[in-house]
Amino acid sequence: MEHARKLVLTSHMPIRWGDQDAMGHVNNTVYFRYMEQARIEWLEACGYCTSVTQTEGPVIVNASCTFQIPFTYPGTVECRMFLGAPGRSSVGTYYELRLVGDERLFAEGAAKLVWINPQTGKSIPLPEALRVAAV
Repeated sequence: MEHARKLVLTSHMPIRWGDQDAMGHVNNTVYFRYMEQARIEWLEACGYCTSVTQTEGPVIVNASCTFQIPFTYPGTVECRMFLGAPGRSSVGTYYELRLVGDERLFAEGAAKLVWINPQTGKSIPLPEALRVAAV
């Protein structure tokens, strides 16, 4: 049986004029920034700072995005973040990006978060608080 994705955060971010490219829509790289911002907000809400001096923390081992409708300036992006089933040292994160006031799905993405010891570069078990958040 597949684990249902659990909604853990909804974040709103303004589309900035400079987010657009020469084609007049938000550049594809910025979508990854929207997802990153939601992920950082969630980690901070769980009590995990993103400082490089930590003895443990997250890294992203893969990320993807499917672009369906282009965002354009002005507007506000709503990013909904979901968690999948946790593994020993990892958890899948999933994202739905919409324009505030518009329920259409503009993009959807994913990123696999792995918990590591930065000194060794090796994976370590997910903190219990993150494991609990995912179920």
